[in-house]
Amino acid sequence: MNAGIAIRNETGADIGVISDVTIEAFKTLAISNHTEQFIVEALRAAQALAVSLVAEVDGRVVGHVAFSPVTISDGTRDWYGLGPASVLPEYQRQGIGTTLVRAGLARLRDLHARGCCLVGHPGYYRRFGFENVPGLVVEGVPQEVFLALPLDGQPPRGIVTFHDGFNAAGHYDRAALAPDETRPAIARGDSSTTRR
Repeated sequence: MNAGIAIRNETGADIGVISDVTIEAFKTLAISNHTEQFIVEALRAAQALAVSLVAEVDGRVVGHVAFSPVTISDGTRDWYGLGPASVLPEYQRQGIGTTLVRAGLARLRDLHARGCCLVGHPGYYRRFGFENVPGLVVEGVPQEVFLALPLDGQPPRGIVTFHDGFNAAGHYDRAALAPDETRPAIARGDSSTTRR
């Protein structure tokens, strides 16, 4: 781990830069639909960001990772989906993404999560313990890129459904997405002052 990386929870002031980091991180990725920033915004708007962490280097936000609840057809609860995870291109391959994922998984453990799953590159995510789990699938996703990490020992079986926010493909009003305590008073529809 790079000693200069600081990991912290996102704040309302980070919303715009998280979107910018996400756009830049996925800009040249051929397998991307380039909607990842909208996914993060939709998850935030639905209050489905169970864990949302930023990575700072020298006070600059250079990375972000999101975790949101998933549903599993066998009824297993307390599982989460990892993603999107983003690091600015000029800061990639410096351990920032790894640090973000490890910190996010630690937060999930603190929440007593039973497991985490994702769609991603197996070569990257296996280092965290993610594996293909027989009997655990996402419809329409090749099994080799769907990975899971049981945190309580026993993996579930069934069809995983990610939050509806993963279907997002459009822009949200950033001011309206800020948490209530950081949202400008006008966006909250009241006259109280901002607590930022």
